Amino acid sequence: MPTCRRKRVVLTEPSEALLQAAKSNPNKEVYYLQQTGEIFETYEAYAARMSFYRLKQFQCEVTGKSGLDYFQALESEQQEAQTMHARFPEPLKAAVLKAVQWQVVGRLDHLVEAVFDRFKDRYFADEKVFVDAQGDKFYAKVVQVYPPKATGESAAVPDENQASSSSAPSPPHGTADDDTILIHKIGGDLKIPAKEALVRDDPLKYSYKVQILEEQHEKSHEKGKAAAKDKARWSGSLMDVQCSVMSRDRLAFSKSILRRFIRDCVDRDAAVASPWTVKPVIAKHYGVDSVMPEETRKGVEDIKRGEIDKRKKIWEDKEGPPTKKQKKMTAAQEERVKALAAAAEKREREAREKAERQQKAKEEAERLAAEKKKKKPVRYPTEDLDVRLSDKEKKAGLKVKKPTPSKSGLPFGDNQCTFEAFLMSWNFLVIYGQPLHLSTFTMDEFEHALRHSLIDPPCALLGEIHSTLIYNLRTVPFTRHSAVLSLLRLQDTLEENHRVLGVTVDELAGAMADVGNNWERVPLRHTEMRDGWEEALLGCLKDHATLDNFPRLREVLTRLLFAPEPPAEVSSSSSSSRVSSPDANNLYVLSSPSERYYALPPADRIDILTLMCNLAVSSKAIHSHMESCEEQLTALRKEKIEINRQKKQYTEEMNSLVGETEVKEEPGTNGNAADEDTTMHESSDLSDVPSEEGSETASTSSARQKRSARQKDLRQKAHTQAHAKQRELARAQAASAKQALAEHRRLDEEVNKLERRLEAIEREFRKLLGAVRVKPLGKDRFHNRIWWFDGMGSASLLGSGGVVQYGTGRIFIQGPSEMDLELMLKKEDDDYEARRLEEEGQEGMLAPSEWAQYAEPEELDEFLAWLNPKGVRELALRNSFTKWWSHVAPGMRKRISDLNISAKLPEARRSTRTKSSGHDVSREPYMMWTNRRAVNSV
Repeated sequence: MPTCRRKRVVLTEPSEALLQAAKSNPNKEVYYLQQTGEIFETYEAYAARMSFYRLKQFQCEVTGKSGLDYFQALESEQQEAQTMHARFPEPLKAAVLKAVQWQVVGRLDHLVEAVFDRFKDRYFADEKVFVDAQGDKFYAKVVQVYPPKATGESAAVPDENQASSSSAPSPPHGTADDDTILIHKIGGDLKIPAKEALVRDDPLKYSYKVQILEEQHEKSHEKGKAAAKDKARWSGSLMDVQCSVMSRDRLAFSKSILRRFIRDCVDRDAAVASPWTVKPVIAKHYGVDSVMPEETRKGVEDIKRGEIDKRKKIWEDKEGPPTKKQKKMTAAQEERVKALAAAAEKREREAREKAERQQKAKEEAERLAAEKKKKKPVRYPTEDLDVRLSDKEKKAGLKVKKPTPSKSGLPFGDNQCTFEAFLMSWNFLVIYGQPLHLSTFTMDEFEHALRHSLIDPPCALLGEIHSTLIYNLRTVPFTRHSAVLSLLRLQDTLEENHRVLGVTVDELAGAMADVGNNWERVPLRHTEMRDGWEEALLGCLKDHATLDNFPRLREVLTRLLFAPEPPAEVSSSSSSSRVSSPDANNLYVLSSPSERYYALPPADRIDILTLMCNLAVSSKAIHSHMESCEEQLTALRKEKIEINRQKKQYTEEMNSLVGETEVKEEPGTNGNAADEDTTMHESSDLSDVPSEEGSETASTSSARQKRSARQKDLRQKAHTQAHAKQRELARAQAASAKQALAEHRRLDEEVNKLERRLEAIEREFRKLLGAVRVKPLGKDRFHNRIWWFDGMGSASLLGSGGVVQYGTGRIFIQGPSEMDLELMLKKEDDDYEARRLEEEGQEGMLAPSEWAQYAEPEELDEFLAWLNPKGVRELALRNSFTKWWSHVAPGMRKRISDLNISAKLPEARRSTRTKSSGHDVSREPYMMWTNRRAVNSV
């Protein structure tokens, strides 16, 4: 059994309430932990137990390996047990287990020592042993065991030591009788003292018939083929031997193996002087008696009673002798007893005070050690919630409170579920715009299109979105009239004439019968403004939607097919056809989807698009696009590796060119200095000549002048030649430096090209990865998820000419998940909520999966300043923002600029008109959107 902090892990038993509930309700659902067989009534208890088992704090009881989880430790113990049981001699197992059954021994080591000493020279039939014969060691099998002849004390125990032979069929383990396994019965009985057992059942007096199986070869000791052939003749032969020439394999029988075998097979209660008992399953398998004999029970009770009395006596001696009736003492004796008692009390008091001082000193030392451990420098980055701002950092101006993200600014933010469905739909349509043949559009355009409520002019964006999805859903398998069938099944569970918005199921089914039946074949041409897409949408809903995948199916279909009565008609017929005060929301007049779609509330439109997007995911076009994106991602990864390798090579070449240029400049400078020194030296020599020869005669002077003139000419010629060589060398060095500079510039341009390509690869990688999986930029310290949806799928971050483009132009914040919140509450102290309140504020604390946004660059700057790079999550988040900041901030500014322009245009147009004719919706950005990816045939 695995241990945790040196204690065995006890499995959880089902509670009494759960057992009673299982009896009363056998079909009750529970949580079952398959690895341990434990049963839990609640998921919280199951998850807590599983979390405990997953902690890396368990130890394998057999090998001693630590740092494992429970299942790893259990697997390690099982593997070791299998290996140990395979190695341990099978004929020896039953004898050892019978020997240790009911033994009262304090330590397991002492029990192992006693068993090993008893069985190290005792062998059983069918055992594999080594036999030393004529100086060689052979591997043999014990065929038959011959006990010593019955003499003396042995004769008093007839039939206890009879021979056992492998030739006679022996019963399997677990079914053998005690009367048939009598070899070494006295010697293997630990109740008999060792000396007495040795006298009555001496292992040296046993003889064994063994069969040689094969020689234990050692290549280094072979002395030729003849010797090997001679020894091979022993194989299969029988011989009679004694234990003095026999031995077991140390891998099969040793104290360590024996200890592991006994510990795996026996157990013991925690009570004082409890006996070692073989586990019931193992005892049954090996034929070990599991019922304690009465004689053994009395002996165990006597031992237990003696141990208890011994401990009691020790305790009484410590507390003082029991009071007994004593003779009357004299005054001197009483004084002496009082003095002794006072001295004993004083010593006891001093000992108690000393123990208290030692305990206080120990506690103080532990406290200091804990403080020292706390003051130990932390290696950053670390867990974000472990990072706290110090007073020094607060004084330095580091932000404590996070800027509050806006919830009201979210599209349809009054309902978080509606916003989440809206966000999912927009993201799907933008990411898979290529397979859907749909151009990209911003989130603001999508929101305004969903709010568009005018039949004339129609919104082209809505028509293109629904038409492309309808074309895509034609390739997805569907069930004809699934919506009608689902509504009819619902009708069976409702009361008669149950109405929703004033319409019964039968009326709704009748209205649906003749609308949109040909939706999968009707042409929705781009050149014809997708005429008829509303009826095709209703037909698509009839065949694809059910109450399971579209819970609001009945309400939406009713709004698409029925309209309210005009006010005049309602007033004229209210007294005759209907109740005197009908509900104003009821719909009575049969209408068409083309007239009623624009009267749908935005929430219903979002629900329709959510259903269609969920169904379109399984289409062949979307799957093919995802596979294509995976292949392109693989190609981009390989290209990125190659570009980085090439960039590294160019950088190394540039560094080598810089080094060569520096080396070439140094020798030239030194040479010029040497030439100057030589010239100075020569000029000084020439100036000294006349002064040295001033006292000579005129004839000698004229000869010397001629000679000095000739030498001067030679020096000038040599000097001119040296200058020419220097100029030639300087020109060569300049040319080489110029060439090196040109090469350096070329390599620098190549590196810049590679860097631009790497940036393009990162943008392309983001686009393709968004089609496969969408991941947040990161998480903050409280596990709030940060999302940026721009530049994914068919959208791009840069337009033609490097113009900034955006999809949302915002950063979205999503609250922590339920699992993250549960982990934080377990990890943090009681001040977790207080810390969130301090650092996020009441409005900034997001509930699980709640959404908010940052729409202003200044808010995002404050948020980045609030992030602490000492935490692992916020460091990664900050790095992500740094990587994409050149696209995030310009996209937010571009969106704000576009919103300001679109807000000013209506005022400018109204001011130039002579008559105010209202706002021109057709000039809105979402109405001017065109689908450039539309296919002519579609």
